[in-house]
Amino acid sequence: MDLVWQLLNGGAGNLAAYLAAHVLLCLLPAFFIAGAMAALIPKASITRWLGRSTPAYVSYPAAAAAGSLLAVCSCTIVPLFAGIYRKGAGIGPAITFLFFAPAGNILALAYTGSILGAEFAVARFVLCLLFGIGIGLLMALLFWRDDASHDAQTDALFADQASIGPAALGVLLALVALLVAGTLKLWPLTATVATVNLPLPWAQAWQATLFQWVPFDAAKGEEGVSVQGSLLIVLLVLIGLTAYKGLENIIEGANRWTWITLGLAATTLLVAALRLTPNIEGLELALTGRLFAVGLALWAVLRYARRLNADDWRAWLWESWRFVKQIFLLLVVGVFVVGIIRQLIQPEWIQTLAGRNDLQANAVAVVFGVFMYFPTLVEVPVARMFLDLGMHPGPLLAYLMADPELSLQSMLMVAAVIGRRKTFAYVGWVAVFSISAGLLYGAWVDGVALAWLVLGLGAFTAVIAAVLAWLHRRQQQAIQAL
Repeated sequence: MDLVWQLLNGGAGNLAAYLAAHVLLCLLPAFFIAGAMAALIPKASITRWLGRSTPAYVSYPAAAAAGSLLAVCSCTIVPLFAGIYRKGAGIGPAITFLFFAPAGNILALAYTGSILGAEFAVARFVLCLLFGIGIGLLMALLFWRDDASHDAQTDALFADQASIGPAALGVLLALVALLVAGTLKLWPLTATVATVNLPLPWAQAWQATLFQWVPFDAAKGEEGVSVQGSLLIVLLVLIGLTAYKGLENIIEGANRWTWITLGLAATTLLVAALRLTPNIEGLELALTGRLFAVGLALWAVLRYARRLNADDWRAWLWESWRFVKQIFLLLVVGVFVVGIIRQLIQPEWIQTLAGRNDLQANAVAVVFGVFMYFPTLVEVPVARMFLDLGMHPGPLLAYLMADPELSLQSMLMVAAVIGRRKTFAYVGWVAVFSISAGLLYGAWVDGVALAWLVLGLGAFTAVIAAVLAWLHRRQQQAIQAL
């Protein structure tokens, strides 16, 4: 019974910490961006760069380049992936975007270099880029029939009404600015502009209570729930309750619950941009550069949204709410289950199972990444901890490539977007490529001659090329038979 309670407490604690720390400044804007993509961007604007008929030498580098600019975790990238896929992006470029963005974005690579070394960062970038494009090409050839059918259906519902006018473009750019302002951990966003001490003597006691309810070990990369986090959870619950009444029938027109929902969402983002610290005297409220950046971005969103016609902004809100219903519950379930499983994994297993560079160790590292998900940037110091505990650099790279892509909650959300069959294939290819990356990099670290490494990479590439060629021939034969 004690074990069951410990597991349930671990799941609830992991979920509470996740909602308090990560959903608000990254996932909320991501849902609105995905909705804007689906409702406000014409199909031609997406298919020009990422469509299934766009030349591969254009679409796949474009997908990787777009992903490199977004410092977001795998949970945040899924709504964006869903947005471009719904608007006509081919399954191949969309998968490349999904794979590369969380692991190969500029900020993640820079942080990887600073913590684990430049050599590790270069290996992560090169292998993520090559393997991300490879996985995308394989998915495109495996599911070309589904892709063609999907391409014919992407103009459903609001697509005919959508237009990429100045107002729509302004909304999209302002939402992207909101996402960037909320996620980047750079000065001046993190700078404290002013502080105010609120006379709330209960704040410190409430923080102690939260730490008792949600215990955590910072050395393992776990996070507790702060006073500010508990406030944000309450706001998030209120958003969910009011959104159902305000957005479920938004295509018929807005009501007072619609404006309450949007007001709560804006308030939540502003509160998340503050820094609240309990102390003996009360609660210290720090106004940060992030607060002003988020406020400015919200003002820009409102300014351009007011220029949209009624059909466009209703379509935008409806699509955003549709993505929330499709994805968010699976995210919650996945985070809860991961919290339970993490209680069973012991750090001592790392050196025993992944302290060498072989097939088993790299496979264990990939599986480990499924249940030990950490957000972007948090995963890097955790990887440093694993390295210090005895994990071999090869399996460590395999873990860093798989962790952002194969977290349990991410797989559940991706399946909701593209179906279980495609998700199963995607997960399998990511596992194969991550293990191969770990074996190659681990061999390099162990001092294997460069010629043998080139030969090994060449052999792996030849096998993938042969598979691609075989799939391409099958596709052409099937097309001719139609």
